[in-house]
Amino acid sequence: MADTETKPDTVPAAQERAAPAEATEAPKTAPATVTAVAPSTAPAAAEPSTSPAAPETQPAAAAAETEKALPTLEETPLAQLWKTAQDTGHPEVWGVTLADPDTHVPSQIVLQKYLNANDGDLVKAKDQLVKTLEWRAKIQPLELVKKVFSKAKFEGLGFVTTHTDGSAEPEGKEIFTWNIYGGVKSIEETFGDVDDFIAWRVALMELALQELSLSTATKPITATEDPYKIFQVHDYKSISFLRSPPQVKSASAETIKVFAQNYPELLKEKFFVNVPAIMGFVYSFMKLFVAAKTIKKFHPMSNGGNLALEFGESAIKGLGEQLPTEYGGKGKDLKSQGKEPLLE
Repeated sequence: MADTETKPDTVPAAQERAAPAEATEAPKTAPATVTAVAPSTAPAAAEPSTSPAAPETQPAAAAAETEKALPTLEETPLAQLWKTAQDTGHPEVWGVTLADPDTHVPSQIVLQKYLNANDGDLVKAKDQLVKTLEWRAKIQPLELVKKVFSKAKFEGLGFVTTHTDGSAEPEGKEIFTWNIYGGVKSIEETFGDVDDFIAWRVALMELALQELSLSTATKPITATEDPYKIFQVHDYKSISFLRSPPQVKSASAETIKVFAQNYPELLKEKFFVNVPAIMGFVYSFMKLFVAAKTIKKFHPMSNGGNLALEFGESAIKGLGEQLPTEYGGKGKDLKSQGKEPLLE
């Protein structure tokens, strides 16, 4: 199952700018004209003043309109997203309790990702954020991390690994999620109940997000610089459902939708390894729901043993060597070095 982000996960080979309203310039008043008047013995008649009305005599409505037209902090994209989040009601995204992004870096990161996912389109970013907040309020993903899933259905199918260089910089940490779909023992058991499969898959993603620890992040992101992302690996070695049964297609399509909608701009790169050529149906699903810029992050590989070679440019020296031996590294197997959702 490939899982993704922005348009939404699944089987193989599966984140602003509102121009501030123009300031209304207060009308300029012409200087009063001084006219020479011949002396007169008659008392001078009082004449109406030609000076403009003092500001304080302006009608309240006009003053309010002027104030409304002036740019405010609320008109910045992040501030508008923060207000949208407040109006929606649910306070949390990816383990981050949202707060004013002007002073809270974790919230800035989350909200900026929604802008990035939508190429700066604030209307679309608001819509996606609202849908995510409503989904999280309903599904309660943080509770799914605590849920115990069936061993018979999911044992050995999903892991999270964390690799660091010992520094406190976000670039010094790499998180991987591993989906070992070739290890599925029973298609009906694993994929028959789509809701249960999605819950397990969400629990795996939330486990990875706990490792990413956005709630403690101190480095803001921009539209182009964002180190807070996750590698995903989907392994189809010895896969036994080459003809893509309906249960697999259904679970795959639903996972793509859920992840594209609710986990934008969290994917660094996605590798589909040991991929049989016949599995191309997954790409058809993904193109329907996943943004083109996300599809470019997908890398199908027929030989999973070459995966370690893909990480030579990582800030973590020797990252590839830390991967399990079956993926070309020198590290322990996934069961030994990885974390799984709770099982029994």
